[in-house]
Amino acid sequence: MMRSIVLRAPGEPHTMTPAELPVPEPGQGEIRVRIKAASLNPADYKMAKNGHPAWTYPFVPGLDAAGVVDKTGEGVAQWREGDRVVYHGSFVRNGSFAEYGIVKANAAARIAEGLSFEEAAAFPCAGLTAYQALTRKMNLKQGASILIHAGAGGVGGYAIQLAKAFGAGQIITTASAANFDYVRTLGAHAAIDYNTEDVRERVLALTDGRGVDYALNSINRQTAQADLSLLAFGGQLACIAGAPETVADFQPSHKTFTVHKMMLSGAYLAGDERAETELGIMAEQFMALMTAGKIVPMIEKRISLEEVPDELTRLSQRHVRGKIVVVL
Repeated sequence: MMRSIVLRAPGEPHTMTPAELPVPEPGQGEIRVRIKAASLNPADYKMAKNGHPAWTYPFVPGLDAAGVVDKTGEGVAQWREGDRVVYHGSFVRNGSFAEYGIVKANAAARIAEGLSFEEAAAFPCAGLTAYQALTRKMNLKQGASILIHAGAGGVGGYAIQLAKAFGAGQIITTASAANFDYVRTLGAHAAIDYNTEDVRERVLALTDGRGVDYALNSINRQTAQADLSLLAFGGQLACIAGAPETVADFQPSHKTFTVHKMMLSGAYLAGDERAETELGIMAEQFMALMTAGKIVPMIEKRISLEEVPDELTRLSQRHVRGKIVVVL
């Protein structure tokens, strides 16, 4: 049996409870991982609220984990028991808020030398989303300008660091005034208080009326829609929490742009083996930046497994900056 945090029905984080569950068995092409650390993400409480048709209860939430390969399934040749791995899992199967987890072997990545389990667990969902947006979707160019929403959060914080590492010429972010110093330490050149300032007006002022070359939106569909008006000609927008609804009818029509809809875990839902493998490849590339000192894991707090419901509630209230990591 294994310790875990479970949902017994769709609900808010406070409805999650501790439970003892059978240790899962890896199937064809899968590995079982003895989880040493996991991290909390907004997707955890967002998915919990409504559940998913593929879930059976009790269900274990959690997307990100780092640990040691405990058992390999049939057909797995690239991993052996004892290997240190990190992964971003599928949200339609039992997740990482437990002592053991199952993941497709091709989607896992070897933890880089010098990184702890906690440091590795902190990045997959947020870090790989930012990495995929900047390198695979928008292909951020050196010297370009970028607006990154919610710079004090997980995706935003990693995106700021990545933009700096890739040589962006102007990094603008939104944050509460209390987090201005924090986002600047990550690499932001300018911060906009979304509570008191008009984001579009400030962006245009900061870019001499041109707008930004790139925008990364992790807020909602409404702000993504508004971002279209602050893009420079030929600009690109990557959306995580909802894409603009009226792209086809956006005016002025002469302002060309590209919109990317992001869903990291969609690789599993699509059943696309190449996309699943890309998760592991991106994780290795991301960790190379970490070991080179260009990315810090932004761990704000370390907690026990039993503290997950309370800390997810705090995360849902947007009172958290950086990452919360579960140590098992």
